[in-house]
Amino acid sequence: MKDYIEERAIEIANYIVEEKATVRQTAKKFGVSKSTVHKDVTDRLLQINASLAREARKVLDTNKSERHIRGGMATREKYLHQHG
Repeated sequence: MKDYIEERAIEIANYIVEEKATVRQTAKKFGVSKSTVHKDVTDRLLQINASLAREARKVLDTNKSERHIRGGMATREKYLHQHG
């Protein structure tokens, strides 16, 4: 694996863990696709730093379980501003 890909995978995972960031937020911050973020954390990072991969995965799993709540809040905000 190329060094820069390994470095990116580590940086992405650290960012996710420190900021409790979503895949979408992380992809935007690093200028990569959501699938790249996902592949870096779930596949590539496991070979480089398994414990960091597990930590990042925990954050992503939590975010995934809460996404329906965030989506509902965003929709609520949208309509409050339109009709308020």
